Amino acid sequence: MKSTKKVIGFVLLGLLIIGGIVFLTGIKNKGKKKSFYKTEKPEYRTIFKKTVANGSLEPRREIDIKPQVSGIIKELFVEPGDTLHKGDLIAKIMIIPDMVNLNSAESRVKRAKNSIKNIKKMYERKGQLFEKGIIPKTDYEETELSYLNAVEELNAADNNLQLIKEGQLKDSRQATNTIVRSTIDGMVLDVPVEIGRSVIESNKFNDGTTIASVADMSEIIFKGKIDETEVGGLVEGMPVKIKIGAIPNESFDATLEHISPKGTSESGVVKFEVKAEVKLRNGLFIRSGYSANADIVLKKQENVLSISEALLKFEDDKPYIEVQKDINEFERKDIKLGVSDGIYVELLNAPSIDTTTIIKKGF
Repeated sequence: MKSTKKVIGFVLLGLLIIGGIVFLTGIKNKGKKKSFYKTEKPEYRTIFKKTVANGSLEPRREIDIKPQVSGIIKELFVEPGDTLHKGDLIAKIMIIPDMVNLNSAESRVKRAKNSIKNIKKMYERKGQLFEKGIIPKTDYEETELSYLNAVEELNAADNNLQLIKEGQLKDSRQATNTIVRSTIDGMVLDVPVEIGRSVIESNKFNDGTTIASVADMSEIIFKGKIDETEVGGLVEGMPVKIKIGAIPNESFDATLEHISPKGTSESGVVKFEVKAEVKLRNGLFIRSGYSANADIVLKKQENVLSISEALLKFEDDKPYIEVQKDINEFERKDIKLGVSDGIYVELLNAPSIDTTTIIKKGF
């Protein structure tokens, strides 16, 4: 009986010792982390370094049509979207004459009529006397000249009155300036006035009221702004890719044609205006004011050995990579970098590195 108890006791003790050893070994191993590495290989690829300018599309030629006389819009002949040719009617203006000028013009006409009535009688009388040889020719010619001058004064007074009332001279072959016409071929973009609204003519004190905006939609330009840190890499004539927010599945070729020599500060950042001529496609209508982005290629390296920027490591701002020497062994390689597109970067001095090289990415 006692021997059986001893055996059971030894067995339990042995199990306890074995369990303790296993437990302690598990704790020890639990604190250890198994090391592993992700790797990649270099590849030959084309790398673009580009910048993006935000802006919008606008017609190259957009004209604000303004009246030549002040008055009230009597008729409108166009609405936004209409296509016009040079000289086509846009609006008709009814002149509201200034009462002081109108009264003065009417008074001038009356005086001219009274004057010509008196001079005409004298002219006819002296004409009869001259035919009878009673007065010399010089007296007759002086009266004739006075009569002709009086006729001219009456015509001038009538024209002035007509001009004040209707904006057009009597018997004038020129079109009345109360009719507003398009000055270019194009499309009506906006008509900011309504019938019955008062408008002001363009003069040296006032820009005048815009009756309609007309633009040539066959020539579209991109106008945007770019950060000062990237404007130094731009050159006129660079190729540009335009992406339009309203047409997400299309892109348009363009050519950079203008870089502003002066920047403007926006929220503490200096930006420069850029313009690019957009090459339109037949059958695709581009509206003025579309928001767009311009991708401008600053540098391009074709078929160069490159790696992912995630493989790079730095020490004292000097780049290096770790290449595989053996199965679980890596060695450091100092490198020089070329063009980067933010994802991949060109390797410049890598004679011992090729597309078979295995590079450690991380732990």
